[in-house]
Amino acid sequence: MPARMNLADHARAFLTYLDEWFGALQDVPLADVVAGEPERVAVLSIDVINGFCKSGPLASERVGRIARPVADLLRHAYALGVRNFALTQDAHDPQTPEFEAYPPHCIAGSAESDTVEELKALPFFGDIAVFPKNSISSMIGTGLGDWIGARPQIDRFIVVGDCTDLCTYQGAMHLRLEANAHGIQRRVIVPANAVDTFDTPVSTARELRIKAHDGDLHHVLFLHHMAMNGIEVVRALV
Repeated sequence: MPARMNLADHARAFLTYLDEWFGALQDVPLADVVAGEPERVAVLSIDVINGFCKSGPLASERVGRIARPVADLLRHAYALGVRNFALTQDAHDPQTPEFEAYPPHCIAGSAESDTVEELKALPFFGDIAVFPKNSISSMIGTGLGDWIGARPQIDRFIVVGDCTDLCTYQGAMHLRLEANAHGIQRRVIVPANAVDTFDTPVSTARELRIKAHDGDLHHVLFLHHMAMNGIEVVRALV
């Protein structure tokens, strides 16, 4: 492999393809997914909390904009009879090794680790299972796996949240890969309008001496990678 790649030239055709792929995503009726079997559907919301949506070192207005679509999706699913809802949420130990890679954020018990008001205002919020997590994985060190195992009838998982390329990617891919490894018939669906990631421009990264992160590219690239692995990526569930 060469020491340096000319991605500006070599990846141009692929980036055009990604634009076309993302632009061609279609809306899917949520009622078609539920298909009169709400007990077989679960909605997993990942990290839709204040520390990414409202305030704190990792919060951004861009990610915050998904709070309303996520709440609307949960409300719509509930109206269709779905009752299997789970939230996985950063609630970090102050000494977590993750803070070697990211600034301290969403400490357990802090306002940052709390669910956004858009979800807390749902009339059925008190019935939603909440799983604190200490890493970008929704499965490692949480009770989510046991919660899923206790509901073997669920064969459709809708995954929403942030960040597209971090916690949401890990959660959706775990569900897909677990099903592949164990021969489980399972649909994993990600609506693009209810997930997003942060943006750190190159100029900002150079000024602060941190890593740059193009939000649009990472959002679409990781949605595409999920689709390559058999996850159903749609524009929205309507």
